[in-house]
Amino acid sequence: MDTHSLTVFMAVADTGSFSAAAERLFLTQPAVSKRIAQLEQQLGTRLFDRVGRRIRLTEAGEALRPRARRVLLDLEDMSRAISDLTGGVTGTLRIGTSHHIGLHRLPPVLRRFSRAYPDVKLDIHFIDSEEAWEAVRHGDLELGVVTLPPQPDGRLHTQVVWNDPLVFMAAPEHPLARLDRVPLDTLTGYSAILPSPVTFTRRIVESLFLERRLELDISMSTNYLETIHMMVSIGLGWSVLPETMLDDTVVRLNVSDSLPVRRLGVVSHPGRTRSNAARAFMATLEESAANALQ
Repeated sequence: MDTHSLTVFMAVADTGSFSAAAERLFLTQPAVSKRIAQLEQQLGTRLFDRVGRRIRLTEAGEALRPRARRVLLDLEDMSRAISDLTGGVTGTLRIGTSHHIGLHRLPPVLRRFSRAYPDVKLDIHFIDSEEAWEAVRHGDLELGVVTLPPQPDGRLHTQVVWNDPLVFMAAPEHPLARLDRVPLDTLTGYSAILPSPVTFTRRIVESLFLERRLELDISMSTNYLETIHMMVSIGLGWSVLPETMLDDTVVRLNVSDSLPVRRLGVVSHPGRTRSNAARAFMATLEESAANALQ
């Protein structure tokens, strides 16, 4: 059994598809199928059930998956630790970040980092903060630049980089925009457009209303804050979005209850050796955030 076979196995297990795994690994589908067949022969058991086009892990496959992940992560950590002894900042840095942070916060960081460390290949995954969190936890990504959860979670190391105040907003012609002051219970009489229930931002908003035993009227949900902003700007409902998204198409609502501050930051796995590239990226991130406050 070799590490390449385990890598192929994990790609098929994660994607649920031989063709998707082949695309991810830049291999042909027959090559992936051959590797899995060889691994199954070595272990003397089937790892996947193939029913039509659907691929599912067998009981043996489910048992192998966490062990294979751990082996590959240990080997990656060992290779990184030895490579980093040279002091050079090289290699591939796998980062996950949300579309909103990637659009509004990261560009100057990425520009500065890529110019300072041209030998580092940035592998950036634009996914939901919650997905990036889980990918870091499972070892698929080294760093996540994400919206931090409202409650502490000791499974990952977190570092706050930006405070990101949230505000209630609506279109200028929305009935709520005409009120000098908006009680929280008044909002429940109008449709809200909020991030999906699985997001950290949604939890922040819902907790405020739950504390007052108020029920929200949520007409639409999406994970893309820019889409929510667009729908709010054309008058389809009110929302809670980062203060940085206020522009001439929406207005801030003077709501009597204030929202907790959303925090954006970087997460990493406490059990993994942090690469020189990751350390350099975090230093660049902190420096860019400090300069933005000056």
